[in-house]
Amino acid sequence: MQPTILDLDMITQRLETFQADPNMVTKGIYSPAASDYPDNQLPFVQVHLGYLKKHKQVNAAQYLSNLEIMIRQR
Repeated sequence: MQPTILDLDMITQRLETFQADPNMVTKGIYSPAASDYPDNQLPFVQVHLGYLKKHKQVNAAQYLSNLEIMIRQR
């Protein structure tokens, strides 16, 4: 079975879908290096894109699947 290959646009679109869903907990995080954002708060999408860019060996499809499970409000 071949792993699903996601490009940057597909990953970004999926993260934005999570962020737009009111049933998902998608808070940003504070970062002193995030001076381009209000109150130095990195948006949810940027946090996870940064993680995936830094950890290139992570299977993005599996990461997004696990993330979706973890952030869904019950």
